[in-house]
Amino acid sequence: MREGMTVLEPGPGMGFFTLELARRVGRTGHVIAVDVQPKMIERLKRRANNANLAERIDARVTRADSMQLDRLDSLIDFVLAFAVVHEMPDAAAFFAEAAAGMKPGARMLLAEPLGQVNDAEFDSELEMAGRAGLEAEARPPIRRTRTALLRKIQA
Repeated sequence: MREGMTVLEPGPGMGFFTLELARRVGRTGHVIAVDVQPKMIERLKRRANNANLAERIDARVTRADSMQLDRLDSLIDFVLAFAVVHEMPDAAAFFAEAAAGMKPGARMLLAEPLGQVNDAEFDSELEMAGRAGLEAEARPPIRRTRTALLRKIQA
């Protein structure tokens, strides 16, 4: 994470990671936080205002079947998909939509909870990511998660 980056965070909830992401991207960066739950987005916006970070965070309510990332093609530098892909109605559609928004060479941290996603399910998610043009670059250890750092393959 660097100053000036554009970060996508699907399923931020109340913003556990969002505020720290906003600090890391600095005044010239942006965090796009999308969630299907209006109450979570409302709370995230309140927390962002209280932390004086609201101008860096674009918090949006989206549909369950789309993150509605229109006009973001190839603009996203990093995606944080933390404990969220297994809850999506169509993981393949998520990976395709996220990849379309990512710059070539951009990265996605995919982390799924051990208690909810088994090895076979995580491998299936990685296959879907691969079909969307994302390749596994590393498997960083994060407690209680199955994790992969994915990179968008150069176009």
